[in-house]
This record gives sequence, structure tokens and C-alpha cells, in this order.
Amino acid sequence: MLEFPRWKYVLILLVLVLAALYALPNIYQKNPSVQITANTGEARIDAALQQRVDGLLGEAGVTPVGVEIDDNHLLVRLHDADAQTRAADTLRPVLGEDYSVALNLASTVPEWLSNLGARPMSLGLDLQGGVHFVMQVDQQAALQKRVDGYADGIRTTLRDNRIGYSSVERRADNSIGVVLTEGADVARARGLIATAVAGTGGQGMGGGPQVAVDGNRISVRLSPSEIAGIASDAVEQNRTVIANRINAIGVSEPVLQRQGEDRLVIQLPGLQDTAEAKRLIGATATLEFRAVTGDENQAAAAVATGNIPPDSRVYYNDAGQPLLLSRRVLVSGDQLINANPQTDSQTGLPSVSITLNSAGGKRMLDHTLENVGQRLGIVYVERIPTVRVVNGEEVRSSRTVERVISSSTIRGVFGREFQTTGLSAEEAADLAKQLKAGALAAPMDFVEERVVGPSLGAENVERGVTAVLYAFLFTLLFFMLYYRMFGIVTCLALVLNLLIVVAVMSLFGATMSLPGFAGLALSIGLSVDANVLINERIREELRAGMPPKAAIVTGYEKASDTILDSNLTGVIAGIALYAFGTGPLQGFAVTLVIGIVASMFTAIVVSRALVTLIYAPRKKLKSLAI
Repeated sequence: MLEFPRWKYVLILLVLVLAALYALPNIYQKNPSVQITANTGEARIDAALQQRVDGLLGEAGVTPVGVEIDDNHLLVRLHDADAQTRAADTLRPVLGEDYSVALNLASTVPEWLSNLGARPMSLGLDLQGGVHFVMQVDQQAALQKRVDGYADGIRTTLRDNRIGYSSVERRADNSIGVVLTEGADVARARGLIATAVAGTGGQGMGGGPQVAVDGNRISVRLSPSEIAGIASDAVEQNRTVIANRINAIGVSEPVLQRQGEDRLVIQLPGLQDTAEAKRLIGATATLEFRAVTGDENQAAAAVATGNIPPDSRVYYNDAGQPLLLSRRVLVSGDQLINANPQTDSQTGLPSVSITLNSAGGKRMLDHTLENVGQRLGIVYVERIPTVRVVNGEEVRSSRTVERVISSSTIRGVFGREFQTTGLSAEEAADLAKQLKAGALAAPMDFVEERVVGPSLGAENVERGVTAVLYAFLFTLLFFMLYYRMFGIVTCLALVLNLLIVVAVMSLFGATMSLPGFAGLALSIGLSVDANVLINERIREELRAGMPPKAAIVTGYEKASDTILDSNLTGVIAGIALYAFGTGPLQGFAVTLVIGIVASMFTAIVVSRALVTLIYAPRKKLKSLAI
């Protein structure tokens, strides 16, 4: 009996509506735009700046599509890439170092669609144009820095516990050699050294150090897993630092991912100035611990009246709120050894464990002895090199970006190791990242760089769309001629298949690239293969003398298992490509896997639902148009 459950019709209708809804944003083209972001707390993104930008563009003869305030940015929408370049060149020298002027692509998706979470697919660098960097991390330098921190901690521990030593040195193989003085308690020193290195971060990264004793000499050797963890952590820390800098640039839809063990791939779509990008990415940053001398209300009053205490400075947090901090720096970022999110053993609440070197620990101890109950601020300071052309000559300088990333209360006396509490788990993880992101964990070198022009990107998009379109049209034409009515059903299923793929990729923010177009075309071919299996199986049953309706039911049932088995191997191959591949391989794998899953649904479920709608109402069916 040719039947189909009604709940499956409801499911198909729901999928159709959702697919159409979330694929819809892709028909809205993005506007080339210029994004203006405040670099300092004193700079404001407001109506006055909007009017000023309007006037500057008018004087330069640039007519924008619109100038609007979007979140913490001022967005200037323009008609084309030429107007975008002219607008950026006009605004950069006038707005100066207080504002960052970046090229961007502004969405034109209606607000009601955006509120539903619908957004267009991201375009890869090969389609949109921009700059591509590959940076290599010097993991050995990161390891040396960490071992130096351990050695510094050992010196402090031995000195505080009055255990005499003649030397504590890092060796060439990144082990630490300790030579005690005659008569020193070796057993006690060994235990204290093991505890000191573990407290600095060693135990959490590979089971703790290996401490060996030979007479009055103690050797501290890090385990292979800990060394590997330090190297990996250096790459991740650098990745966090660079991600923050890219976000500050304001580039639309950047790509930042690891490649191999020690490299980072950076793609900045829409940006064409590699020199400027390298200056921003290679900027230096650090942290400063300062005493809080006035709360938010006092700071706001000081800013309003201009009466700022002589021993204080006004800083701003991420929300733009002012805060009064001491001019004296207690501890700087180069004295920070480690920062890890964890759970407070006493309260069970999230916290961040911070470890300083001995010099920083002593200054922190002296400060906290006298300031329990007061607040301590952590300031993120970034110095970005800039180049200006004055009278035809390049003038190099730098601009400084400072913001308060934390201001917590001192609950007790502490020195080189302490915790910050009163945070959520997410806030603790973010604070630990920001603390470690104060500076690069290890030096990085640009090992590859290239520019993809916007004209090449546009040409790639056009060619990719044309290739997919022709493949789709040829497939539809062949099926309608060869399978007649069942060919039409197959064509409708293929249209829904393509709609689902676009919707899913848009919903999950997948990036479409040229390899992605290849994966999309291949998934259409696999979808065709599934429908061919079904149609040919129905033909075989008809040739065997089976009634038309029974042939349809038998054909779908027998072909479904074959389709599932054959497509499952394709899905496994796609997952493997995504897991072990990088860049273009991952783009190809994403579209391939989504296309295969969608093709199974449309071939097995949707096409059968359409065939049932067409042939089930007929009581006497003598033949099929197949």
C-alpha cells in the first residue's frame, strides 16, 4: 500500500520553511563600509562624531549610503570598494590616533531576520579578498621563560626558608640545577623545591617536576608532558593575544586558527594593507597592577569637574566607565609567570590563580600588608606602532591603548601567589586569558604573507556560483528528460537539498570558499546518485511484473539501505578531512558532509512524500511515468 505518515509531511513542511528562512539572508549583498572604533576612553562614538564624519565625507566628495552608530562602532556604508578606500583615506589622518578606521563589510539583512538568528554565509579569503599570514611561534623561547620563572621561584623559596644555596641556574636542556651550601638540609630543600615548582604551575601541566638529589646538588627536570603543555600553551596564549588585536582592528569575519604544532594562520578579509595589519598584529602589550584610589562614582565626579587627584589617573574599563587608579605601578606584566582559572578550595567558587616572580611578589606583599579591604586594579596596556606621512616623509610613533580588565578587593595579605575571586566561571576563564594575553608568550615570525585582491575575490565568487548553477541545471534537465514525472520529483528534491545546505551553513556560521563550492557541487552529484538508485530500483520491480504502487514501495525500501550505506562512507571521509585537514580541506569537508546528510533526507523522505502525493490518490494505476 502506497502510504506516507502525516507527521512526516509536517516535518518536511517545517524543514522547508526553516530552510527558506535561514537561507534568505544570502540574497542580501553586504555594503562596503568603513568602521570607526574608539581607541581611548576619552574618545566617544556619538552623534557629534557622526556629524563630523558626515561633514568630512561631504568635503571629500564621497556620498555614503548611510552613517550609523552600531554597538560601539560608527559605521559608514558606501556604494562600492572605490568609495570605501577614498572614505578611509579621508578619515584616517583627520581622526588621528584616538580612533581606529578599518575597512569592513556591513550586513544589509533586515532586522527581523537578524533577530531570528538568520545571517548570511561567511565568505573565505579566496572569495572576498584580503590578507593571509602564517606566523610561527618560537616555543623554545616560551619554555625558557617558564623555566626561568621556576628557577626564580626556587630561589625565593630557599631564601624564605633560610636554606643556603650557592647557585640556582637553568641548564641548556631546560632543567634546573641547584647547588646547596655545606650543611644545608637537603631532604627539606628537595620537598620545598618540588612544592615551589608545582605551585608555579608545573603540577597542573604534567604531574609535577622530577626532582633528583646527588649529594648537595638537586636537579629539577620537567616531564615530557609538561614541556609539551608549555609549548602548546604558548601557541594558545599567542592566539588569544592576536585574537584580541584582530578584534580591535574591526575586520569583518577574520579567521584565526592553528596549523600544525607551532603555527597560526591569520586571514583578514577585506583588508588590503599588509604593512598596517602586520604593525597591528605585532604590537606589544603588557599588564600593570595598580591600587584603586577612587570608586566609579568618585571617578565620574573627577572627570566631570576635571579635578583629578595628583596621585591618581583616570582609566576606563571595557564598559567605558571611569575608575581612579594610582600613578604608581605595583607590578608589571613582565613579572607575571602564570594565571589559571580554578575553583577556590574554601568557598568552591570560581577564581583565578596568579603567580608572580620574586620581585613582583615582594612588592605585592608590601602593598597588601597595608591595604587589606582596598581594591586592586589590573590595567591592560597595548602599544601599537603607527606610521604617518609628514611632508612626504614617514614619521614613526606609537599609540597606547589602556583599559581596566579587573578591579577586585584585597581580602588578605599575599605575595607572589594569590587568587582573585567573586567571578563567574566564564569571567574567571576570560580574566585568566586576558592576564596571559598581556604579551606574547613567545616571539613570532611572519613565515608567509600574501594579498588576495578584491577583484580576484569577486571573480572567484562569480565563477563558483556559475559552476554550481550549471551543474545543477544540467542535472535537472537530464532527470526531467530521462525519468519524466519521477525526474520532476527528483528536481524538486534537489532544489530543497540545495536550500537546506545553504541554510545550515548560514545558521552555523560556516565559511564558504572555493573548495566549499567544490564540495557543494559534489554533494549535488551524490544526491543525484541516490535518486538514480531509487528510480532504477522502481524500474526493475516494474519489469518483474510488480504493480505500480507496490513497485514504488519496494523500490524505496530496497534502495534506502543501499543509499544509507554508500553515503555513510562519504560522511566518514568528510569528518576525517575536517578533523585532520586544514584550511581548504576543512571548507570542502564542511559542505560535503552537510550536503550528503541533506541529500539523504531529500532523496529518501522528501521524494517519497511527493511521489505518494501524486500517485496514492489514484485507485487504479496501470503505469508509471518513469
